[in-house]
Amino acid sequence: MTEQNRQIVLASRPAARPSKDNFDLVRTPIPTPGEGQVLLKVRYLSLDPYMRGRMSAAKSYAAAVAIGQVMEGGTVAEVLESRHPDYKPGDVVLSYSGWQSHAVADAKALRKLDPNQAPVTTALGVLGMPGFTAYAGLLTIGRPKAGETVVVAAASGPVGATVGQIARIMGARAVGIAGGPEKCALVRDRFGFDAAIDHRSSTLAEDLRAACPDGIDVYFENVGGRVWDAVFPLLNTFARIPVCGLIAQYNATGPFEGPDRLPILMRDVLTKSLTIRGFIQREFGDQRPAFYRDMAQWIAEGRVRYKEDIVQGLENAPEAFFGLLEGKNFGKLIIEVS
Repeated sequence: MTEQNRQIVLASRPAARPSKDNFDLVRTPIPTPGEGQVLLKVRYLSLDPYMRGRMSAAKSYAAAVAIGQVMEGGTVAEVLESRHPDYKPGDVVLSYSGWQSHAVADAKALRKLDPNQAPVTTALGVLGMPGFTAYAGLLTIGRPKAGETVVVAAASGPVGATVGQIARIMGARAVGIAGGPEKCALVRDRFGFDAAIDHRSSTLAEDLRAACPDGIDVYFENVGGRVWDAVFPLLNTFARIPVCGLIAQYNATGPFEGPDRLPILMRDVLTKSLTIRGFIQREFGDQRPAFYRDMAQWIAEGRVRYKEDIVQGLENAPEAFFGLLEGKNFGKLIIEVS
């Protein structure tokens, strides 16, 4: 039987939480590369929270995935056929091929990877978009100083874990918020945070206050919801808040519950001189050379560690993605496609 391209496409838009009905697994002929292009066999697919936003037609910073279109995503792939002089069969590259087993890509959009320098999966995590998100967001917006307290939500994930470790390198205290004792232990013992707080605890606010006796100078926001509610009263004057994600709100529909907190927020933005800035990592593209240099050095020195959660099989991507949105992954979530 002739090998075919397996693709997971968006079948419908979710009303709230995504389900299997929102995806279809289809088979298509393997595409043929044109001039300046290469044919890729996808080996690894990155699953990331931002993909939930791509499933929605709501206005956002990037276009939605169209119905019937392959789900977007970063990939590590092997070159099968090349029509560009810079690439040859067998080369391993970082691409944006999405949820499929084969793809054609413009050679100029690829980055060649060296499997001897680092495991190629790190190009989807600590040495890729998540790591760069942490690096650029923390250092450009958060600007941590020695002796300050940096708090990060989703601290066991690829962005949060990297944020805390960079904060420690900068001489700051790192306090992580994660879900459950096992993830909190990972944050403390493997990633070296000064403290880890379980967001599932009924005493979250009290636990966080005890871990931050001098308040919070930088809060790297990945979650929102009740985690933000616990952080907000502890923000110091001139605190900086890089807003990277709001995963607690991604599946929300309709108005949010509870009182209108905007007047209180705006009061503290004024009286505490807070800096709150949302960002998308591509805004800081000029920092990528420094990121690749610094992160490679920190990993080599053992100052930054990482953990990967690898799931076998493209067909299991939807279920793994649902788990990601519920915090079930344990480290950087990657699908081993082939």
